[in-house]
Amino acid sequence: MSSQDIPEENLPAEQDHAHGAVGIADEQNPFADPGLPPHEHRIQDVDERAARRSERMVALLFTVSMLATIGFIVSYVAIPNDESIFVFPIGHLSAMNFALGLTLGVALFCIGAGAVHWARTLMSDVEVADDRHPIEASPEVRAKVHADFRQGAKESAFGRRKLIRNTMFGALALVPLSGVMLLGGLGPAPGTSLRHTLWAKGKRLINMNTNQPLRPEDVAVGSLTFAKPDGLEETDDQFQTELAKAALMIVRLQPDNIKDKRELDWSHEGIVAFSKICTHVGCPISLYEQQTHHVLCPCHQSTFDLSDGARVIFGPAGHALPQLRIGVDSEGYLQALGDFEEPVGPAFWERG
Repeated sequence: MSSQDIPEENLPAEQDHAHGAVGIADEQNPFADPGLPPHEHRIQDVDERAARRSERMVALLFTVSMLATIGFIVSYVAIPNDESIFVFPIGHLSAMNFALGLTLGVALFCIGAGAVHWARTLMSDVEVADDRHPIEASPEVRAKVHADFRQGAKESAFGRRKLIRNTMFGALALVPLSGVMLLGGLGPAPGTSLRHTLWAKGKRLINMNTNQPLRPEDVAVGSLTFAKPDGLEETDDQFQTELAKAALMIVRLQPDNIKDKRELDWSHEGIVAFSKICTHVGCPISLYEQQTHHVLCPCHQSTFDLSDGARVIFGPAGHALPQLRIGVDSEGYLQALGDFEEPVGPAFWERG
């Protein structure tokens, strides 16, 4: 239904919102103000039944938002964090992450959609053009702002349409609970877990590529080998967490090239083992230059000298890479002789 089909007595009174001086473009004034086009009334402006349908739609969207927020909280509490589901065509996903993302997305979308539908169908859509005014607010401007605010509040029917008002308040009140629930995802306090890894006396060094224990003859001079502790498998629930602390970088140097006495004492026949985790922001170090015995972190170019206790010689890293003391067991395999003596990874020293 258009405004042409509505009897004039049912149309709401028009307000004067013209530009001011309306002109006609000509050679002397090619950018004359053409004024505003005639206003087209919406069906909700003249038919209270249509307005109530829009009101119910807005309330429905706000109600769905409330239900989705409740679903978010239930999903966070009820779904195990290690459960996975198959979603076509994406594949296997974390069930909790999928449920949290879906419910929170619906909750926020419905609030936005409800507000947009409310504005487009029930609030005034009369175009208003206003002349520019100075930056400072004069008493007249302040009075006009207050009058405009009161007029907008009146046109929104916020006080009269209680169903929209109450459901909107409910949706806005529940949505912040999603953020509160996420605080629980921070998990328990780490305690002393940052000070220890899976390395312990007697733990064999397992080649990350072959998944086989390493012998000294497997490590050639100038090569770079990555290792993990014996017993740590990719199927373990805490594999990534433990590997992030225990990942090892093994290099064989000529004993005469090792400058640091402790490094030499903790090595075996020139084989040295250092943490692979950069002490800047925790990136895995993977670039080795065998002529200089330097390793480079690819993230921010922190450079460590493996012939001199893995001290920092360039970049933003704050301290040297921790070294693991190694030896051989009775069967000739490389083994750890204890854990790292200092915590691995970044920012620990600032945390205490």
